[in-house]
Amino acid sequence: MKRSLGVCYYPEHWPQEMWALDAQRMADVGITWVRIGEFAWSRLEPQQGVYDFDWLDAAIAVLADAGLKVVLGTPSATPPRWMLERFPDMLAVDAGGQPRKFGSRRHYCHSHAGYRKAAADMAAMMGKRYGRDPRVTAWQIDNEYGCHETVLSYSDAARHAFRDWLAQRYQSVDALNRAWGNVFWSMEYADFDEVDLPNLTVTQPNPAHELAFRRFASDQVASWNAAQVTALRPLTDAPLIHNYMGRVLEFDHFAVARDLDIASWDSYPIGFLSDRLEGDAAHKARYLQQGDPDMQAFHHDLYRAMNNGRWWVMEQQPGPVNWAPYNPAPLPGMVRLWSWEAFAHGAEVVSYFRWRQAPFAQEQMHAGLLRPDDVAAQGLSEAAQVALELEQMPDVAQKVAPVALIFDYASDWAWQTLPQGADFDYFRLVFDCYRALRRQGLSVDILSPDTDAEALSGYNALFAPGLAHIPQTLMDALSKANVPCLIGPRSNLMTEELSTALPLGPGIPDLDTSVVKVESLPPNITRQIEGGGAIVHWVETLEGAAQALMHGKDGAAVLTAAGPLHYLGGWPDTVLWDRLVSLICTNLTLTALPDGLRLRDTATHRFAFNYAPETTLWEGREIEAAGVAWWPLPSDKA
Repeated sequence: MKRSLGVCYYPEHWPQEMWALDAQRMADVGITWVRIGEFAWSRLEPQQGVYDFDWLDAAIAVLADAGLKVVLGTPSATPPRWMLERFPDMLAVDAGGQPRKFGSRRHYCHSHAGYRKAAADMAAMMGKRYGRDPRVTAWQIDNEYGCHETVLSYSDAARHAFRDWLAQRYQSVDALNRAWGNVFWSMEYADFDEVDLPNLTVTQPNPAHELAFRRFASDQVASWNAAQVTALRPLTDAPLIHNYMGRVLEFDHFAVARDLDIASWDSYPIGFLSDRLEGDAAHKARYLQQGDPDMQAFHHDLYRAMNNGRWWVMEQQPGPVNWAPYNPAPLPGMVRLWSWEAFAHGAEVVSYFRWRQAPFAQEQMHAGLLRPDDVAAQGLSEAAQVALELEQMPDVAQKVAPVALIFDYASDWAWQTLPQGADFDYFRLVFDCYRALRRQGLSVDILSPDTDAEALSGYNALFAPGLAHIPQTLMDALSKANVPCLIGPRSNLMTEELSTALPLGPGIPDLDTSVVKVESLPPNITRQIEGGGAIVHWVETLEGAAQALMHGKDGAAVLTAAGPLHYLGGWPDTVLWDRLVSLICTNLTLTALPDGLRLRDTATHRFAFNYAPETTLWEGREIEAAGVAWWPLPSDKA
């Protein structure tokens, strides 16, 4: 599929006489796709049972007449005010027992059967009207599941649905009591109807109870999405998409993706640096106007792992956002860099949010490609440049990366439930590993924990940090791998029900290593490692007959190995991560990159992205700040 650009547009925000001019300007810039409709329920159904599709018909016609392809969103993320009269109990409830009131968006509970059906009915109505319309060439289901902490809901609807879910999972309350260890603190139940939601307890609820609730909540998102897919699928042949968010982990995106055709995500690099990433003051200052050099690529690779590699950026930041603690403007060139980085990682479409900055409501401080007064904003010229370059650049096919990294949403739920230390965060651990691989010039494939031996066979090295519980399929695949694998820290130490594994983990066949003690370390404490580097945040005491390859200054084993299998008993700092990558990736060519420079290899080309605020020199090429370069790979590396 030819790579192309898109934009998010809200015709309901603007007088109809502006639409044709907007559409023509989009086409002139080189935009191909336009997403509309995902927040427009109050205009589509202003009163219950009273519909108005005339304006949407007109908008689709205007956009299509300019040669644009329409992505039509189902509007379930923004139920109108009258919906609360119909379903007063549909609101999500936070952990403190307070309802998430009307007046913003995403104010529904995924477990509410009435609103779920109403959303699916609206999707079906739109599908009947537009499903076979050739001008509507893709559909977006809902918008940003999990945004604004809206996965975990403690409503009455969630309570009843959770009890049903438990009954199906455990079949008997005695089985639930055994699985959860409810003999502890006299927490045993006589009936599923006695089980409440794990909030407002005096101290921590049973970790198995909390983990079960997180699993349930994730399943509710997947089944919510599936209800609209089921409504739409018979009515259209156009692909169905959802737009995920960065570092939103409360639900399993792999599970949601199974019902969809294309994965997409909403990329806001500067907002994420300020709002969603750890980092010292120097790092955040250096990349203040560029975003972290690895955050976008990580999510590109994550969503490329879904839907057979078909993925988009549905919303790309084109200027300052409005929702982060601080909102600087991108450096000149960054909108182009972010766009090309997505294409280098396999994106079919990069769509900018939004066409024109709104002069009203919550997002009026969020930049678009146009200012509110219709004057071109910073991102417009860079989008136009990318469109021209796409015309001149042949399509870049993807290839299997040399290194694979396992990412598991359920492990995040487990360690959120039982962190055993304020600094233990699963995403942060995996992201540290990803950064280390990229610092050495490597391209990375991210894989799900359901990966089998065949899927792992094409890689030169495998990394699986922090997997709370390793599924048997993946354990078998790791055991059969004939290339170096790094497992740990804190991997396979728990059962699926979040009880301590016995015999003690990690329980990896042929690797005689057991974790007999764990410690969490405060930020100012490290454990130094012989040869350089240190353990931070988390350290494990290892026992067993496996060969020790790395030791702490106290002589304790930190890294053990048997054949290609390696177990890491601690959270490495940057220096130690670099040493580990060199040790595991012995059959790969590694190159320490200049600070801020990142590479991505496709089947035919190498791309270089300079996130640094200064010009850098690489392989005889001078790459300016916020610059992008690409060149054909030699035939022996393509």
